[in-house]
Order: sequence, then structure tokens, then C-alpha cells
Amino acid sequence: MRCGRNFWRGIATLAVALSAALPASAQDKVTVGVFPVSSSLPFFVARDRGYFKEENIEPEMVKLMGGPPNVAAMMTGQIEASAVLVTIEGMNANLKKPGVAKYIGVHVQNKASQMEQFVVRTNSPAKTLADLKGMKLMSAQGPSNMTAAKAVLAAVGLKEGDYTIDQLDIAQHVNVMTSGTFDAGYTLEPNASTMRKLGVARTLESGVIAKYILGSDDAEAFAAGCALTSDFIAKRPDVAKRFAAAWEKALTFINQHPDEARQYLAKNTFTPEDVVDTVPMLKYVMAKDLTPKQKEQFQKFIDFSASVGTLPEKVDITKYLQVF
Repeated sequence: MRCGRNFWRGIATLAVALSAALPASAQDKVTVGVFPVSSSLPFFVARDRGYFKEENIEPEMVKLMGGPPNVAAMMTGQIEASAVLVTIEGMNANLKKPGVAKYIGVHVQNKASQMEQFVVRTNSPAKTLADLKGMKLMSAQGPSNMTAAKAVLAAVGLKEGDYTIDQLDIAQHVNVMTSGTFDAGYTLEPNASTMRKLGVARTLESGVIAKYILGSDDAEAFAAGCALTSDFIAKRPDVAKRFAAAWEKALTFINQHPDEARQYLAKNTFTPEDVVDTVPMLKYVMAKDLTPKQKEQFQKFIDFSASVGTLPEKVDITKYLQVF
């Protein structure tokens, strides 16, 4: 009996030793395109708070400046996910390659959840958007931003020719407003907050997509979100599902603890550390949690894009909402 006990004790000890010697199972790597602006916050929260790790995922960040580079990388298979992809550009990509951008989560932009806005130099006499007549304006790069900027200006009675507007890399917005190269512009956060902090510009009006394109300050504009490629979903469905689970944890944390969450903007995005506490926070929604009204407003925004020619035809947004 003693010999038998010693034998099995030895087997158990050997099993423990072998288990300790084996390497831990490798985390599943996912390549993610990241545009380091404030709306990419969920990616940094998921990574830095360990939500990806909890789902056994190792995100490989590929820094891509703007929507077009993210779209190109998704279409060519260089990335499997985009942390923040403009929905107009994502839907345009879906017309070219159906399913290349399937949104697992989107974020709300309006007067309360500020992202896009028109800013003017601090000493400008402009009080309303109509006062931008005759001014030299800049816009965030990409066809969707230019379309939105022009549509908002048209809504207040300004037609092309009443102003000049140039696309400009968003990383340059603060510099050109500081130097006085432009009188005003259509910019995104955290640039507007940084300009206000430096005293070089002030916000003339924010939440302009909701107000002028969707028709209400309280409307919810779904202008961007996190998207996965259909190839990624089809080839590694379990990994894609776990990626979405980590993303949902990040959105929940941000929505419930905005003040704590915004600290992850520092060092991860273009947001200066002394501006972090003043950057407006967006409201984030998983695709599976969108209400019928929210889907209707999302569709309205995409239909607008088709009506002005930014999209060559209408797109049914429900085909490109990924629910796990």
C-alpha cells in the first residue's frame, strides 16, 4: 500500500512539474488600426485595463491617421479591426467590398456628446455659423468630414463661394489656428479643447451633425465606431466574439466612469495632459444594444450621405451591424 501511495504521489509531482514547464497558451493576436484621437478611447481602456487580456487577446496596434488609411488597410487585410472608423467611409467600403467593415459598436455625437464642431479664432467677431461668410476655413480630412462641414454651412445659408475651405491633417489643426493661417474651421476633439485651453480659438457651435443634418440638438449622430472585417469574423469567429466582449467591457466602463476613463486619453492620443479633464466624453453603444430609434437615426445619417453623393447609393446599415 505504501509503495502504491508513493507511486501515485510521484506521478502527481511529475505532472505538476511538467505542467509548470509547459509554456502558457499564447494569446490570440488581433491587428487593430488606431487613429489616436479621443474617440479611440475604448481601445486604450480595453488594452490598459486588461479587458483584452481577460479575453485572451493581444491587440497589435497599427497607427493609422484618419478614416481612408483604415479603410484601405481593412480592404487589403492588413488590419482585422479599426478602433474608430467613420461610418460613411465604412459604408462606402462596404459598397466596394460587402462586409469589409462590420460595426460592433458605435458612438453618439451631438451637443451633449461633443465631437465635431466649428471653431473660430478667439478674437473673431463671428457669433453664429452664418458669420463665417468670407472666411478662410479648414476641415478635418476625408470626404465625410468635408461633406458634413459643407452641409452644415449650407443649412445656415452659406453656399460654396461664400467661403473657402481646405482639408487639413487633424494633427495640424491646433498649429494653424495658433499661427492664424485660417480664420475658423471644422475640427474634432480633442483639438477643440486644446485650442480653448491655449486661448487660440473658441467653439462657435458643436454637435452640428445632429442639429443641422438630423434636425435636432438631441438627435444621436452615429458618425463613427469600431468595425471588424468580415474575413476576421469568418476565419476566427471565437476570437472576434471575444474581441467584442472586451470592447463591451470598455464601453461599459467609459459610460459608467467617464471622469476616470478620460485619463486614458493622456499619452495615448493627441490630448495634452493638461487638457484631459476638459475633453467632452462621447456616449458609446454596442451594435447589439441599438434601439429602433437609434437605428433609424443611424440610417438617416447614411441616407443623407447618399443624397449628397458622398455615397454612390443607399446602404442598409443593419447589414453591417455585427451582433455576437
